[in-house]
Amino acid sequence: MDLNGRWTCRAVAGPVPEELTPALQEGLDAVVPGVVHLDLLAQGLIVDPFEGSNEGLLTWIGRTDWEYARTFHWHALPHHEIHELVAEGLDTVATLRLNGHELGSTANHHRTYRFDVTHLLREGENELSIRFRSALQHAEEREAVLGVRPHSNPHPFNSIRKPAYSFGWDWGPEIVTAGIWQPIRIESRSTARLSGVRPLTSWSPDEGALLDLHVEVADATEPHTVRVEVEDLASASVTAASDARLSLPVKGAEPWWPRTHGGQRLYETTVSLISPQGDEVDTWKGRVGFRSVSVDTSPDEVGNRFEISVNGRPIHVRGANWIPASSYLPQVDRAALRSALTDAVDANMNLIRVWGGGIYESHDFYDLCDELGLLVWQDFTLACAAYSEDPELWDEISAEATEAISRLSPHPSLALWNGGNENIWGWADWGWRAALDGASWGEGYYTELFPRLVADLAPGTPYVEGSPFSFDRYLHPNSDINGTMHIWDVWNSRDYSTYRDHRPRFVSEFGFQGPPAMSTLESVVRDEPRSPHGPQMLTHQKADEGNLKLERGLGEHLPLPERYEDWHWATQLNQARAIRFGIEHFRSLSPFNTGSIVWQLNDCWPVVSWSAVDGAGVRKPLWFALRDAFSDRLATLQPRGDAPALVLHNETDDDWSCNILVRRLTTDGRQLDCVSLDVVVAPRAASVTALPEALVTPDDPTRELVVADVATGERAVWYFVEDPGLALAGDAWDATVRDDDGSQLVTVTARSLVKDLTLLVDQAHPAATVDRALLTLLPGESASFRVSSPHRIEPSSLTSQPVLRTANDLVAPRATASGRLGL
Repeated sequence: MDLNGRWTCRAVAGPVPEELTPALQEGLDAVVPGVVHLDLLAQGLIVDPFEGSNEGLLTWIGRTDWEYARTFHWHALPHHEIHELVAEGLDTVATLRLNGHELGSTANHHRTYRFDVTHLLREGENELSIRFRSALQHAEEREAVLGVRPHSNPHPFNSIRKPAYSFGWDWGPEIVTAGIWQPIRIESRSTARLSGVRPLTSWSPDEGALLDLHVEVADATEPHTVRVEVEDLASASVTAASDARLSLPVKGAEPWWPRTHGGQRLYETTVSLISPQGDEVDTWKGRVGFRSVSVDTSPDEVGNRFEISVNGRPIHVRGANWIPASSYLPQVDRAALRSALTDAVDANMNLIRVWGGGIYESHDFYDLCDELGLLVWQDFTLACAAYSEDPELWDEISAEATEAISRLSPHPSLALWNGGNENIWGWADWGWRAALDGASWGEGYYTELFPRLVADLAPGTPYVEGSPFSFDRYLHPNSDINGTMHIWDVWNSRDYSTYRDHRPRFVSEFGFQGPPAMSTLESVVRDEPRSPHGPQMLTHQKADEGNLKLERGLGEHLPLPERYEDWHWATQLNQARAIRFGIEHFRSLSPFNTGSIVWQLNDCWPVVSWSAVDGAGVRKPLWFALRDAFSDRLATLQPRGDAPALVLHNETDDDWSCNILVRRLTTDGRQLDCVSLDVVVAPRAASVTALPEALVTPDDPTRELVVADVATGERAVWYFVEDPGLALAGDAWDATVRDDDGSQLVTVTARSLVKDLTLLVDQAHPAATVDRALLTLLPGESASFRVSSPHRIEPSSLTSQPVLRTANDLVAPRATASGRLGL
């Protein structure tokens, strides 16, 4: 019996504003699944927390107790003797009552709960209520009992099992929600049920596909038959009264591969529970993919490796960190997830890391990753804090981890369980040990609880203690030559050129900030005059001294802008350049470096952040830089000794046999030197080719560059000076616009060097999109951009600022606003 839909909601305690007290005491219409903020917004009782500086006006919501209630009609069904209330997600500290009787209490956002209501249901009308205690108040009270432990951000999120990001983060607002955030229902039956189904899979060239099925049966008074069918390829049965296990070879099944390594073949699988009388009393249906995953953390002559392999083949990881897709989780549906994960695929990624300050995502998320071939690195939900190991938290974390491992184990995309985010690093390096004074801090979770649960419930999925981690208790956890590394000195204190000071085995976090699209920013920030340091802007900049770091991060790369529009473009461009610089450096270290995971793919609201796609779903210039830097075949010029060398990284299954023309040119196109190279790069390999000294030694560094053009279309460019010292013309291009098959084609032709040509089309129409960005054109070259929009855009808007931008117009402003147009 579905109990979703219309409920009522009222405030029952807390700092409710006086003007809202009558309405909230009486109660308002509410929607389940949902959270109280959405109900208040729907009734027009609060302003939008995302807009302006409203966030701070609404923190009272998180300090208020709320009650959700509804009535429903129930009639006894013949032959149904067991009735359970099933709540898939309660946010967070809740007490449930049915017809005045208390069912129980919850204190974990990450868990599903079942309550026996067999003797409490009554014929006809029933009353169900759920009272939610203020999560903030609860966290503060429990911290006082469990003991104060270090944590990032102001609130003690480490004292409650609620997603950490909801208490505010350096990219997220403080929106402390409450409500029934997942479906709720009554299940009635008279039979046993499948209480757990874990179809674990493996694949190897020698043994092929194997299904290792683990089933848990509840309420069986006598043995039942468990039957499994994998399409028409294989089937088997076993008899059990409680737990059952069977191994089933699936002959002819193809392996599941991450994208760019093979296909994503998924097999419909049915597990049936059959009574002794031959009746099918319960069924589980899902899809499985056959794969084996391993992680090599063994030592070599330099340090400890970190290499993920699927089906015995090493995977060079090109990934992004994932945060929850919204501050309001019930709003995130399959379509939104598909759009966001398609952003990852289109940017040539093959892995998503689900970060530990968020949630265990929905089945839709992992289903889509299965289909798209995106590996999932899954954190347990502990992040940037020390955690008590007292039974109160230990038991909750154990229960949620057990449920999460069991629920997610069927997904072939799930490649790795990670103990937590930066907690081991915090203990080792952030002064925690003195503050803790011997108190527990979470080590037992990372070294005892989680590895034991993964080994018991999903033995085919690797587990690692934390990120970053060096895989030796005697090594600093954030060492670049050991295991996984987070690089945050770049952005926090150092210029992005110092990425080259690191030689990491694997980078699981690194990032650089930039603002969202202008249309996204101005939908919520309306400071007058517009300024990077206006009060509304700073509400949407959560990082400590974030906008000062943005300006400092321009360094010698770009001049400090004077106009607001130029600040926006310069900082977006600098973000894109910084991350591309880092990724190309990391990939140039292959095979020593085995991958990188950028922070971060997405946002949960409109904000200045590290994301590649902003809170409105607009792809920032960074996204286009990621698409290029993560391409299957990368050509880059990297310093080797005192001169640049040509590095090629081939992430395909075929030899990369190519001719490469390397030229030293002036910014106005005159060729000074040239060499032709024939290079063959083996599959999944890299090569480094030294270049002649004359080719890479400039006569005038301010007017010269080196360009390597690969016959297969890739290009690498090397500059001898930063943009403010480079001879860039402000009137270096001509542009035309024509209609083409329902879109508009903008063609730009360079008359001298044009750097990082980009169309910020959202500034012409918020829903407009463009197919490419950050192009560098040599004199005489042309490039076309396809612009799609719900409405035709005035051509002159597409060929002038603020839409058409280049690095040139930051260094050498154009003499005219629109350039030379050919419309």
